[in-house]
Amino acid sequence: MTTLTHRARRTEVSKNFEKKVESEEDCNQERNPDTEDPGDSKDIRLTLMEEVLLLGLKDKEGYTSFWNDCISSGLRGGILIELAMRGRIYLEPPTMRKKRLLDRKVLLKSDSPTGDVLLDETLKHIKATEPTETVQTWIELLTGETWNPFKLQYQLRNVRERIAKNLVEKGILTTEKQNFLLFDMTTHPVTNTTEKQRLVKKLQDSVLERWVNDPQRMDKRTLALLVLAHSSDVLENVFSSLTDDKYDVAMNRAKDIVELDPEVEGIKHSATEMIWAVLAAFNKS
Repeated sequence: MTTLTHRARRTEVSKNFEKKVESEEDCNQERNPDTEDPGDSKDIRLTLMEEVLLLGLKDKEGYTSFWNDCISSGLRGGILIELAMRGRIYLEPPTMRKKRLLDRKVLLKSDSPTGDVLLDETLKHIKATEPTETVQTWIELLTGETWNPFKLQYQLRNVRERIAKNLVEKGILTTEKQNFLLFDMTTHPVTNTTEKQRLVKKLQDSVLERWVNDPQRMDKRTLALLVLAHSSDVLENVFSSLTDDKYDVAMNRAKDIVELDPEVEGIKHSATEMIWAVLAAFNKS
């Protein structure tokens, strides 16, 4: 769906699958918003969708690029990964007929509320859907990109605005009205630049100072954000403040990750399958 540019401009058998899902949750427990103690850190807790939107927003203008047609589907992919990392959904076990990530259906593991409106709305859709759908189909349904009029009910509406309002409530954005000659538009300039810079630096460090050259050794949420930032076409915003040399290194390493074979990476020990399934879906788009 998107491409990275330089500056010139698996298979586990079914009986072991549940152990793998439990292992993924254990690996991410410290960063799981449902289980961590807010008093453990001073960092503001953000969902993956909120982080992606924050990276895509112009700080002073308070809106994303008019030319970015990727961020909408990227945010929906973020919803699926966030739900998987919170232990609400998972991919069905692989079978002889369904080995590929894109062939396997998204299954419900828990319907307990997350406290986030978009996540809970998506969870209700997944719970009510029969037959079940694949990751790629869910991204299309949640985005509204379907020719089936009976499936339009699954579209999540006003996603950017709803995520932006969450960020306003968390003290990171503010709300303003801007006049664009023919129409007025609600914008959300960044007020907490410290939080955005913390997010940018985390991603920069993941491919520079803290580079491990193995996605399986990376922090799972950081890996997910890197994949989503690429898929949402906002990775340039993350690396634009770097010097030319560091920019090239960061872009090349990020490119190395997103160009890996999701089918190969998804079956590795401790891999979070949903991250790779979402990447596979975007690679196919």
